[in-house]
Amino acid sequence: MTITLGILDQSIAYAGQSPAEALANTVKLAQLAEALGYERFWVSEHHDSAQLAGSSPEVLIGYLLASTERIRIGSGGVMLQHYSPYKVAENFNVLASLAPGRVELGIGRAPGGLPRSTKALQWNDDARSLSDKLAEVETYMSGPAPDGHPLEGLKASPIPEQPADIYILGTSIASAELAAERGLPYVFALFINNDPSAAKQAFDIYRSRFASTAGSTPRSILALSVIAADSDEEAAELAGELKSVRVTLTSGKTVNVSTEEQAQEFARQAGESYTTEVRAAHITKGTKESVRSRILELGRLYGVEEFIITTAVGEFDQRVRSFTLLKEALAEQVV
Repeated sequence: MTITLGILDQSIAYAGQSPAEALANTVKLAQLAEALGYERFWVSEHHDSAQLAGSSPEVLIGYLLASTERIRIGSGGVMLQHYSPYKVAENFNVLASLAPGRVELGIGRAPGGLPRSTKALQWNDDARSLSDKLAEVETYMSGPAPDGHPLEGLKASPIPEQPADIYILGTSIASAELAAERGLPYVFALFINNDPSAAKQAFDIYRSRFASTAGSTPRSILALSVIAADSDEEAAELAGELKSVRVTLTSGKTVNVSTEEQAQEFARQAGESYTTEVRAAHITKGTKESVRSRILELGRLYGVEEFIITTAVGEFDQRVRSFTLLKEALAEQVV
């Protein structure tokens, strides 16, 4: 088994840091990831947050491409339900033209923020489904709108020689079904939805329903929170008491947040009552040997050989150490 590793960075402004410092650290981590030999580096999309500085992944991706030379840079992900598919295609066609073969468009279905920011992003509401919007993005990224399309002949210029690769990100069966329907790679975020049975079911459905397009085959990727340290005790201390809080509104809508306070604020902005389910955050932690063993175990359990890693540790040097140890741990082929 050959393990492929990528990094997802959320541009977190930890205590005492400014958003500018958080974004500068994201740039440094992308450069570190390239130097260490990671396959890809993705940035997230969050809105109206004092702690998360990455609200515009397409802008940040452009800067990261210019700050690196070889590593693939992408979004983890763009929340397509907020945007015009045409504009998303234009953004990523420009990026792919600037850095051919290095751009990846990860598409998510989470809101990326609380109801207030969602309302602002969807002020001119486009009621089409995420599936319909995704199909349109794919169309515009490879050429003009086809015959019979309401905007027949429209191009999301420039059309790159090598369009950005598209990935579907999710935490549920619905996202697995969408990825399978479109014949696209699928990433399950276990660090957000830490229900092992949900992850297993999502991957099983994805593979069983995969509809190949142009010879594509299923690509299953697992997104994990990982903390590697020089001792198990240090890793446990760094992980602290992080939680995962699943919020269910009376309307049936669900969302995963990090704290009870965030759950309360989400429900307040939505104007609904709610219930929560609190779980310990799913963090793979320990020495590089412990982390390596656990990642290989998860790979066998879910049938995956590709991982996207996020490491939510406040001290930048500790994040650097964690990513370095992790790459050392999985640098060799494992049979």
